[in-house]
Amino acid sequence: MKYLLMIYNNPVQLAEEDADALIRGHKTLFNELNAAGKVVSSASLTEPSVATTKTVHILEGGIPAVTDGPFLEAKEYLAGYYLVDCETVEEAIEIARRVPCSVSGAVEIRPINEDITRAVRGDV
Repeated sequence: MKYLLMIYNNPVQLAEEDADALIRGHKTLFNELNAAGKVVSSASLTEPSVATTKTVHILEGGIPAVTDGPFLEAKEYLAGYYLVDCETVEEAIEIARRVPCSVSGAVEIRPINEDITRAVRGDV
């Protein structure tokens, strides 16, 4: 089963030495997961300040209206992710425990809904 490990961090400025250690930690984890055939995809996301937020509202008659914002404001932001293929949720939890986070970071573990994914892709 595939799990999306979403990495949330607080927007803090890390010292260069701490930022380098964080990158080294992710590089080590990625290489180990890749060698074990566990990582499907992984990426770091840019800061929220450069994000574009579009909100779609369905108006009367089914006409979509697209507007800017509201802009998301939160203490933590989605900083990156690992998409992993695991035998059990416990294995995904063990991987999440190894994800390097900056100050007060968190990792959310969410299973991929394979049935809906296959239906959308036309794989059924």
